[in-house]
Amino acid sequence: MPEPLSPTRTEFQRDRDRIIHSTAFRRLAHKTQVFVPHEGDHYRTRLTHTIEVGQIARALARALGLDDDLAEALALAHDLGHTPFGHTGEDVLEEKMAAHGGFDHNAQALRIVTRLERRYAGHDGLNLCWETLEGLVKHNGPMTGPHALAKYRERGVPLAILEFDAQFPLELRSFASAEAQSAAIADDIAYNAHDIDDGLRAGLFELDDLRSVDLLREILGEIDRLHPGLERGRVIHEIGRRVITRFVEDAITESQRRLAEAAPPSAADVRCAGRALVSFSDAFIEADKALKGFLYPHMYRHARVMKVRGEAAAVVERLFDRFCAHPQDMPAEWTMRAAAAAGDDARRFRVVTDYIAGMTDRYALAEHRRLFGDAPRITIAFA
Repeated sequence: MPEPLSPTRTEFQRDRDRIIHSTAFRRLAHKTQVFVPHEGDHYRTRLTHTIEVGQIARALARALGLDDDLAEALALAHDLGHTPFGHTGEDVLEEKMAAHGGFDHNAQALRIVTRLERRYAGHDGLNLCWETLEGLVKHNGPMTGPHALAKYRERGVPLAILEFDAQFPLELRSFASAEAQSAAIADDIAYNAHDIDDGLRAGLFELDDLRSVDLLREILGEIDRLHPGLERGRVIHEIGRRVITRFVEDAITESQRRLAEAAPPSAADVRCAGRALVSFSDAFIEADKALKGFLYPHMYRHARVMKVRGEAAAVVERLFDRFCAHPQDMPAEWTMRAAAAAGDDARRFRVVTDYIAGMTDRYALAEHRRLFGDAPRITIAFA
């Protein structure tokens, strides 16, 4: 809805500030990235990851002559819709809601910033600009049409996005702005680098294991030549900073080339370019695939991580089933919302989903303990 312009901030700066001051943003401090934060203070949470993504997105946007406030706002908002226990919670809610519109963390982020945040006297949500909402939904690519992302071609566009788009069109067939593309690529860069760091510190794999990836073997050789005998902790940090630098510099060079080639006269032309204009080069697209190919079995599907994921999934599943059967077990505000949806399972289950998705890890465990008398101690046995 229209608002008076701020005398001291641009509209994108105001969007960024509202995101930072939202309840959903604060909750990221206690939501899992890959590891549970109480297992070690130096491992990433969704909040620390988001801050890192924001820094990289700003750097990319400034180098490319884009609006760095919009890029930062999108980076800071990109994980607002994540559930407790990382992708584990999302997987459970997607399965539970499959018959009722599904669950997608980007769609949940849209619900948060347009409906669920209730802070302002004049409107629900944060009343963000169109460009911010569009970038939040489409930062990874188009959702319909010939360039749609594979997961949306296979599963369809999440219901929450379709419903919002019907009232407030977001041009789901087109690419997002260059600023949104910068935020998306910054996300890839940040989690590649910090997942290597966290995995090494957790003992899920060793430095020599990284040599199976060409880029990491090259970086380790460089560190060995420049700093022979360097202690392990400093080597780990050097790997992370060099991974970030290489990917950022490649993204800037390739994106400058693409933008010069396309020469889009407007943001609308960026959206209709037929491909992402902020991108890695072909060589670094392959390097990114190789890094993810290493991390998937060595970290995301490591036996210790999978054990934790199983325990976390059981917590989310039991909470969902309990609140759907006994909505009065939720806090009064949420019980009232569920009561207003009585007789409509899709709406009632969506209320439960909104409640659970907003939980931090520790709150989900506390709710499980309150309702069932105990809760698993969800930790990873670090080496």
